[in-house]
Amino acid sequence: MALQQTVEQTVAGLGYDLVEIERSAGGLLRVTIDLPWTPPTSEAVAAGVPEPFVTVEDCEKVTRQLQFALEVDAVDYKRLEVSSPGIDRPLRNEQDFERFVGAVIDITLKAPMGAAAAGQVSANRKKFRGTLERAEGGSGWQIVWSDAPETKPGQKVSKKRAPAPLHALGFVLDELRDARLAPIVDFKGRKAKTQPGFSDIDDGTNVPD
Repeated sequence: MALQQTVEQTVAGLGYDLVEIERSAGGLLRVTIDLPWTPPTSEAVAAGVPEPFVTVEDCEKVTRQLQFALEVDAVDYKRLEVSSPGIDRPLRNEQDFERFVGAVIDITLKAPMGAAAAGQVSANRKKFRGTLERAEGGSGWQIVWSDAPETKPGQKVSKKRAPAPLHALGFVLDELRDARLAPIVDFKGRKAKTQPGFSDIDDGTNVPD
């Protein structure tokens, strides 16, 4: 808890959002940060203004301050890594879900579907991938997906083939064990909503370009 509080307070004090803290083998402490998000204005959307993203300089600034704060609190670690969210960014709160409406996400339920599956999916199923949407009526969320096989590059699809039915799963955040953006790489040149910055300190001295 002391580690969580130290990192949260330090990151927030510098004007960033804490996305995730991970401890890995070998003493690696990985901290993921992002810029605070506000819904874009209609003018910005119309103009195609991209979202700002965390830079290497942002990560370096947070790394230096965290190194000092963790030393004061005598937190044991060997290497500190600060970066922006990757393509599998975790979704933690209502604002994150609002921000990524329309994106493909992966969710894991705390409990299997059970009777709620109604024969449409396995009653033991807990993991789903689909497009994030607001649930009908605006209360809660849902993901929508199709079980149609993925079309391979260059594969021709008959216009006469009936489209596969869509499935929808409604949920509230308390039902989720985990939710993340699906790590889908777009090879058509479409830019991701977040672009990675990175800063890594080993023994307090090394910050790669």
